Amino acid sequence: MNRNKTTKYLVLCAVLIALSIGLNQIKLLHLPYGGSITLLSMLAATLAGYFCGPKWGLASGLALGLLNLIIGGYVIHPVQLALDYILAFTALGLSGFFTNKGSGLYVGYIVSVVARFICSFLSGWIFFGGYAPEGMNPALYSFAYNGISIGAEGVITLIILAIPVVHDTIYRLKDQFADNHVK
Repeated sequence: MNRNKTTKYLVLCAVLIALSIGLNQIKLLHLPYGGSITLLSMLAATLAGYFCGPKWGLASGLALGLLNLIIGGYVIHPVQLALDYILAFTALGLSGFFTNKGSGLYVGYIVSVVARFICSFLSGWIFFGGYAPEGMNPALYSFAYNGISIGAEGVITLIILAIPVVHDTIYRLKDQFADNHVK
């Protein structure tokens, strides 16, 4: 990869990380214990991979997770830190593996969000199951809690992506910023 393309990808990924952090501040619904439903923050994070490929997407996701940890992370165990901040956000870069596939924008987004959900579900089940209401299975609690926070944003984003002007704009931006092959 030439120096100009590297610089272009670095700047684009930094802008998308900043956009994701900014959008994460738009809370559509606050949940107990620090969770929330935000507006399009995961989309901004997945676009790094979708535009630039898996290497850039995974690196951007990792950077986003570390920034979220620094900005307001809550850590009770090293494995929880890995699940909630390192793996969950890095997973958003999986979208890069779908950059040149049919419906890659949608499939990459869904795969990334599901992978993030799995990480958050495991963390919730293992480390935060004690917050489950009395008599409720901790795994079910974690599934419901993370399904509401991550799943709701995922569904809202897919609805917004179905709007032709949004979909077309993202494809035009991809053509401007990205290669037509996965690196």
